[in-house]
Amino acid sequence: MFADKKIWTQLPVLPANELVPLVRQWEAAGIDGVWVPQIFGLPFVTLAAAAAVTSRIKLGSGIALAFTRSPLETACSVIDLDHISDGRAVLGLGSSAQSQIEGSFGMPYGKPLAHMREIVEQVRAVIAKGHTGELQVLAGEYTTLDLSHFRLTGPARRPAIPVYLPAIFEKACEQGGEIAEGLLGHPLWTTRWIEEKVAPHLQAGLDRAGRERSAFDLNLMIFTVINEDRDAAIADARANIAFYTQSPQYLRYFKAIGFEKEAAAIQDAFARQDFAAMEAACPDEMVSAITVLGSAEEVKAQIIERARFADSITPVVPQFGMDEAKAAIYRDRIADLFFPAPI
Repeated sequence: MFADKKIWTQLPVLPANELVPLVRQWEAAGIDGVWVPQIFGLPFVTLAAAAAVTSRIKLGSGIALAFTRSPLETACSVIDLDHISDGRAVLGLGSSAQSQIEGSFGMPYGKPLAHMREIVEQVRAVIAKGHTGELQVLAGEYTTLDLSHFRLTGPARRPAIPVYLPAIFEKACEQGGEIAEGLLGHPLWTTRWIEEKVAPHLQAGLDRAGRERSAFDLNLMIFTVINEDRDAAIADARANIAFYTQSPQYLRYFKAIGFEKEAAAIQDAFARQDFAAMEAACPDEMVSAITVLGSAEEVKAQIIERARFADSITPVVPQFGMDEAKAAIYRDRIADLFFPAPI
């Protein structure tokens, strides 16, 4: 472990001849688990491929978009993954941006905290009792599932599968502490935001539910660029930070961390689909406040500081604006610094 933190990593969608040796190497290196994000397609496909060629590492959807499909389909997908992996599935569910859910996916967004709570309840009910025939109707504000004629062919591999929720704002941190097994920290979080906002609001949620902090996993996903040339590291991370700034929902966050003007300019450029202007509006200071970057020793020191309140960490290569060959180099550098055993 790195500074007493469990290490996860992020698995991109890759051809089988690249994915198979990569996840086998990661497992041999002793990491705790892998996350697969939903960029477009469901993460469960890639996770199932990883499950078939590994035996120990945890396999997490990090994250699956919760509002884009029926809670029944989400439950059945993670149940299948848990069977394939022999009990190693972790269900990460996120709300994403309203513009993406309602615009790109054409699905209702609603009030995200209430919507998420309903989905978690329904998914958990199917996992626990979907094989019994006793669920009947799960009535909700956003989705009502008539399961009176539905029954799984057998019980789930486990009656409960760990649920992780992501967060950027305080109320989502509280909800994670109250209803989930883990919180997957947003890679936009800065060290100061974690200390001043995340830690106390997570604890408030745990207290509300009467839960112990030791029973909960705060996993920080951290954009990480290891490069002796700091200017090159910033340049390689810039497009990614610009991409993650595009949602107007996040403007309050960027105001709080001191980049309201820059975020507004990036969002204005995105509205015009001017991607070059998005990058141009994203200054070095903004990139380096969010991304952990620099030499291996500099990155190590920054991660130790940022992860003081965390139980596990996921150093990830920025996924937007970087070609796969360069991303593979950065993944190797992350492995060299963070993985328990050498690859």
